[in-house]
Order: sequence, then C-alpha cells, then structure tokens
Amino acid sequence: MFALIDCNNFYVSCERLFNPGLRGRPVVVLSNNDGCFISRSEEAKAIGLGMGESAFKCRELLQQHQVAVYSANFSLYGDLSARVMRTLADFAPDIEIYSIDECFLDLSGFDRFDLADYARQMRRTVEKHTGIPVSIGIGSTKTLAKAASRMAKKNSELGGVALLRSDAEVSDALSGMDVEHVWGIGARYGALLHRHGIHTALDFAGAPAPWVRRNLHITGARVQEELNGRSCLSLELVRPPKQSICTSRSFGTPVTLKENLQHAVAHFASKCAFKLRREGSRASLLTVFAATSPFAPKEKRYWGTETLSLPSATNDTLLLLEAAKLVLERIYRPGYEYKKAGVILSGIGSVTEPQQTTLSLFDTDPHPEKQGRSANLMEALDALNSRYGAGTLRVASDSPSGWKQRQEELSPAYTTRWCDIIEVTT
Repeated sequence: MFALIDCNNFYVSCERLFNPGLRGRPVVVLSNNDGCFISRSEEAKAIGLGMGESAFKCRELLQQHQVAVYSANFSLYGDLSARVMRTLADFAPDIEIYSIDECFLDLSGFDRFDLADYARQMRRTVEKHTGIPVSIGIGSTKTLAKAASRMAKKNSELGGVALLRSDAEVSDALSGMDVEHVWGIGARYGALLHRHGIHTALDFAGAPAPWVRRNLHITGARVQEELNGRSCLSLELVRPPKQSICTSRSFGTPVTLKENLQHAVAHFASKCAFKLRREGSRASLLTVFAATSPFAPKEKRYWGTETLSLPSATNDTLLLLEAAKLVLERIYRPGYEYKKAGVILSGIGSVTEPQQTTLSLFDTDPHPEKQGRSANLMEALDALNSRYGAGTLRVASDSPSGWKQRQEELSPAYTTRWCDIIEVTT
C-alpha cells in the first residue's frame, strides 16, 4: 500500500500559519511579478477566482470580497515544506518527495495497522508540528493513492483521509473521477479519450489494453495497469540527477539598459551555479536567453538565445558568470524592452566523474591547482551564504538594481530571516 500526502492549498496555508486572522477569509497567492493566482483558499475558489487567472482582471472581485492577496514567498514555503516532509518521514521507512507540497510513503508491511487510523494520526501530527493541514489518500498503487488523495481533498465528509482497499471502493472512486484528472493523463490525453467515449477513470481502466498502448504509449499503459491495481511505479528514494538547470524571471518593469540586463543574467548564472554545486555536479554547456513581451507590436518583439560550450565542465560561479556575460554580448540588441531573461546549464555530470578537458596552449597555470583554488573559494562562498543567508556574499555584478521582480504584497520570511521572526510581548 502507498500513501500520498498532499498539503491543502499549501501556499495559502503557509501565509495563514503566521497570520491566523486570515482563517475564514478568501486568500490568494500570486505568481512571479504578482501576475496570476497560483494558490487559492477554499473561500477564494467559492467566489469564482480561477487557478492561473490574472489578478489584474479580477481587481473588482478582489475588492468586493476583501480578498487577502500575497506575493509568492518561496523562502517561507520551501522551509515549511521541509518541516512537513521531515515530520512525515517518521511514519514510514521509505519516502519519496514528489513536489513541494506532496510526498509518497511506502506502507508495505503495515498490515497490522488500521491504515485509516494511522493516516488520521499522520494528519494530526503534521498539523501539530507544522500547522499545515494535509489530505491523505491510500491505495495499492501510487496512481490509486493519488486518486484517493483527490477524494480526501474534495469530499469534506471523509475528514481528510481516503482509503481504497477493496475492489468495490476502487470502482466507486474511479467512476466518480473524470479521466483527465487521473495522474499522468492530463488535458491533452483527456480530450482524446473523451472523443473515444472514455469519460471516467473507471472507463479508462476497462479500455482495451492494446488500444491504450497504441494511442497513449507506454505512459498510458502504465497508468491503466496502476488503476487496475498492478503496481508499475516504485518509490524514487533517490532523485535522479538533473539533466539541466534553469533560472529565469519575468521582470516587474521592462528592462532597456544593457547594464541592468547584465545584472539580471549575472544573478541567474549565480543561482544556477549554486544549484549545480548543491547537486554535486558540473556543467559543460551554458545557454542565455533574453526576450521582449510576446504581446509587444511585431516590430518591437525580439527573442535572443545562444549556447556556449565551456572549455571544461565547471560549477565555478566566476567562470559561469564570465561565460554568461560573453553570450549576452552576442545576443543583446539595443532599442528593445526586455521582459524576460534566463540562464540554462546543461551537459551536466557528477563532480566525481572523470572529465575530458581540452587544455589551451596558452594556459600557463597548472590546471589541477586552479580547480583546487576554485573549489575552495566556492565552498567558502556557499558556507557563508548558508550561515548568514542567501546573498550575504555575492559577486558585484550580481545586483538586483534595474530588473527586480514586482513583489508588492510579500509577507515576511518568518522562519528563514532573523529580522522577520515574530516577537511575542506580554
């Protein structure tokens, strides 16, 4: 048996945790640059605010219902997510962290437990330790556990826990679920299935297997097997290494000065380098892109991108910044209003893997010695930023001036910044 634990309206729950006055009020959290709704409380859903809808278009509705609006505070959300996952890890020997607000637990060997009671104990413990409400679904496969979790979240009568054990329970659950809501199906495959008369998850489970494999390929075939109680997806206890790392942002206001665009690209390259070191990896390819708004007049639209092959794989911030600056010089065009930019690292391998390096005839410094100095410098940089906060020590070109995102409704970083810790006075 697998359990899928899903934090309810996670970003909203994080905002409510340190502001109890928000409970019972409609609350929304916005995407980067305060653009669209990415998390909504049940009260916000009830007044008609849709996921991904533009906040700008809903101003009257937000004012009419006194909706509390927050900019995304990912420092806060990431820290609370880690607390939830650490708490849940005590309930089973194996855990797979699937996303910032979801994880799977392997409940194999828990036959002597009443699994529904055990799940309710999990919910109580998580809420007591972290303040975050969760829904829990349990099934004989990961896909059935995901379906059960959806039931637990949508049906308040279940008390946040749904257990699919018998064939009858599975059939009842699948018959009430639209096929596009099945984990791994989605809207595109859902539209195809509806055209062929397959409307529910139960219809899909009973569809001819050869037809499913032919039209939905191996992914669809595995989903169908899982819905029929045959486990095809084991827990991923060790996340596979990333094949690419990207950091990009849309700007709060259009960027026109080359210097400001350079600051933004330097920041993105620095973030990518840090992620690369955290993964224990090095990259040999660096891509930079910069673009205007896709809604700008045709003559004012521009998308520039170029990839540079590095002389040797590296995770050194200074080397990656130098490469990013070189690429930006090539793709930058004056006279445009840039709305978005980013850096992508690829050609990624582990630092423990031997790498083939083409040495320069004009490189007089001993290569191993340079790598040693680089590694020591980056280790010191990461240690200082880990101890005193991200951005405490950074390269001068990594500056937020001229391109910073719009975050007009940002809440404090209650758990990750000393100056934002709540003070209680009596």
